Amino acid sequence: MPTSGQRRCSGRVRYLAQHLSPYHAANVAVLAGVDTQLAALKRIEAGSADPADFDLVGDDWDLRQRLQTRLASAGLGYLTPESAVNRLSGGEAMRVALTGAMLSEADFLILDEPTNHLDAASRSALMQQLQQWSRGLLVISHDRALLQQMARIVELSSLGLRSYGGNYDFYQHMKAQETATALHNLERLKIERKHEEKSLREQREQLDKRRARGTRQGKEANQAKILLGRQKGRSEASAGKRVKLQSQVQEALSQRVQQATKQVETSASIVMHSTSLSGVLPQNVARLTDAVLPFVPAPLRQITLTINGGQRIGVKGANGCGKSTLLKVLAGLLPLTSGHRELRGETAYLDQQLTILDRQKTALEQLLAVNTQAGEPQLRMQLAQLGLDAARVSLPCDKLSGGEQLKAALAMVIYTDSPAGFLLLDEPNNHLDLPSLHTLESFIKQYPGTLMVVSHDEVFLSQIELTHWLVAGKSGWELSSQ
Repeated sequence: MPTSGQRRCSGRVRYLAQHLSPYHAANVAVLAGVDTQLAALKRIEAGSADPADFDLVGDDWDLRQRLQTRLASAGLGYLTPESAVNRLSGGEAMRVALTGAMLSEADFLILDEPTNHLDAASRSALMQQLQQWSRGLLVISHDRALLQQMARIVELSSLGLRSYGGNYDFYQHMKAQETATALHNLERLKIERKHEEKSLREQREQLDKRRARGTRQGKEANQAKILLGRQKGRSEASAGKRVKLQSQVQEALSQRVQQATKQVETSASIVMHSTSLSGVLPQNVARLTDAVLPFVPAPLRQITLTINGGQRIGVKGANGCGKSTLLKVLAGLLPLTSGHRELRGETAYLDQQLTILDRQKTALEQLLAVNTQAGEPQLRMQLAQLGLDAARVSLPCDKLSGGEQLKAALAMVIYTDSPAGFLLLDEPNNHLDLPSLHTLESFIKQYPGTLMVVSHDEVFLSQIELTHWLVAGKSGWELSSQ
């Protein structure tokens, strides 16, 4: 509920959150949000005459068939409503959840970062589905390609909510114009205030000179003291009025500058300190020999791979091909079905679900647990520079936004007592706003160790100075230089 005011809603609303938490869903039906209806259908088929079951089903007697059809069209025909979801990739889980959202036939869909985890083909399919969606739609996203498909952009910033009646290109054009106008107006008023202050200063100096001259002439003139006193009083009263008027003019100018400043958007800069590694990077950081990956379909099940110190590898491939599984194997979190794995040095892994975080604890107390040297004031400052101020670092992580949770997880990886020389990142740019994304790109470019990054964002991958590509193709894994 809102902190104040009222919320009014008519019709059915379906909300799809950023974090799907597929590991907390028992099966595909739960993740798609149709489990209660399917359970009611099953009870009716078994002979139930409970009116509550019929109310749950409504007109959706073919729900199971429609779900199966939708799953097949999303490339998930191998799943059933009863399929367990704990082994689905992030992209597969998102496609299941989106399938349920489209099936809901809600009057209004609210999709929060729906392209997170999706590969290029799935993103394209989602955009086609949204173009065909005839009901209400609200999309929260930093995906510029998706925003380009929208008919209206509503921006939330330090200026409040502003609406732009067009797609992302139109928004960018109008935003640039507004920003330029606001900055020009602010600069003009600052110059005007500076000129007025100079003029007022010159008037005061002239007034002080006249008063001094008058005092000197009065002393030299042979006039009665009473006349000199009256003349001095009139002069002081006149000077007081001038000073008061000047102060009013100066105050009015300052207020105009303050109002103009409020029309210029402010955003806190995000700072991410680069990691300092001790020692020399090993020549071979990791090696997989005749390794068979668990849960991965052929021909990507088997891989032989050597990762050398200083390599920066971008991993690309379709959803469900085994990219995340490969990273978990390299991090030592999953055992190989067969073959050999060798790791040297400290390794850090940041997965899509951010399981490094304890959602019930604060970001600060978790960072203090992995960094015992810097001290709380230093760590508070570093979290604040990431955009997590004193209020946010004192909240349990499940109260933070998706982007804030990612920043907290990044802090635990980069600000630990012993920074890893081998960094494994699985979709690290999910949930981030554009300023934070640019900061992340800058940090990764400065990272001096060995790097492996999974992402479907081609722009992001092009910005982080990769040296190699590892591509999951039809014939298996292929490593090539950039």
